[in-house]
Amino acid sequence: MKINIIHIAFCLFITIPSMAKINPLPGNRTPEGKPRIEFKETVHEFKIIETGEKAFYDFIFFNTGTAPLVISNVRSSCGCTVPQWPKSPILTGKKDSIRVEYNTKIKGAFNKSITVYTNTAEPVVELTIKGNVVKK
Repeated sequence: MKINIIHIAFCLFITIPSMAKINPLPGNRTPEGKPRIEFKETVHEFKIIETGEKAFYDFIFFNTGTAPLVISNVRSSCGCTVPQWPKSPILTGKKDSIRVEYNTKIKGAFNKSITVYTNTAEPVVELTIKGNVVKK
């Protein structure tokens, strides 16, 4: 009986400290710090555009955080506005852009929003394009 208690105590003495030193696998670690997205501007005014003209704008942004920035999705308020965004992570200190194109076959004034979804502390950013499409 004494041998069993001593044997169990010895096993616990050996295994508990070694379990405390287990590190997660390198691929399973969460990045330290947070990404942060900062746009040069969040509103663009096209003013007057003639029908059929190309109407696109590049919203330039920077990752001013301390971890890679990921844009998971970008949605526009209607099908007349088409966004394009980087699919790979943007490293700290780097810049990139989100291109927004408006369909100028639709005449009249417009005010459209583009919603950007990221892995930042404030995960949603709203961009806006405005203008007026007139007949040639």
